[in-house]
Amino acid sequence: MGAGKTKRMPRAVREQQMLDAAVRIFGQRGYMAASMDEIAELAGVSKPLVYLYLNSKDDLFSACVRREARALTQAVRAGVRPGLPPDGQLWSGLRAFFTHTARNPDAWRVLHLHARTHGERFAAEVAAMRADIVAFVTQLIAAAARDAHRRPHLPEEEVAGLAEALVGAAESLADWAGATEGVTAKQAAATLMNFAWAGLGDLMTGRPWVPPEEPEPEPAPAPGGAAV
Repeated sequence: MGAGKTKRMPRAVREQQMLDAAVRIFGQRGYMAASMDEIAELAGVSKPLVYLYLNSKDDLFSACVRREARALTQAVRAGVRPGLPPDGQLWSGLRAFFTHTARNPDAWRVLHLHARTHGERFAAEVAAMRADIVAFVTQLIAAAARDAHRRPHLPEEEVAGLAEALVGAAESLADWAGATEGVTAKQAAATLMNFAWAGLGDLMTGRPWVPPEEPEPEPAPAPGGAAV
């Protein structure tokens, strides 16, 4: 590498350059196909310097996962506007989520695809991020229920389940939006609002959907005709 590529600059700045390059390569190629030579070249540094700063490919990937998980979580939290009505809060949070994932497609692939499938260490870091977002969404839904439902709270398990379903739908829709030409973050957020808020809105005002009463199915007979 030429000397011009490794001119002195603050370590923190240089490290962020390395992480930027690594997120791009990992996001586009996946962990196994990503080359440390290619990451160093894109960052404008020597490969030994990458190892000096970040120790190993595993540690570099882990640093990418942690940074991007933190950035996504912060974007969602910062995007929610507490003074709005419940649907406005959900809308602003979804806009923030889809805007961030659209602007950072390589980072989203690192988190949602590669980190989850490469190994337990990385999957656990993504799971921690997801749990944080689910907990935040749970708080939003619970607060909205208190305001709109005129009741102290919805059942805890019901709120937690709604949050899990909403986050899961947002993750799938982010994948779809990223792979579908012309879909904007605003359109993705509106799609999920149209899908989710009709049900949530009725729930908040005390009109939940109730399954029909049906007899419990008879247990299947055990092999050989013996009673269960």
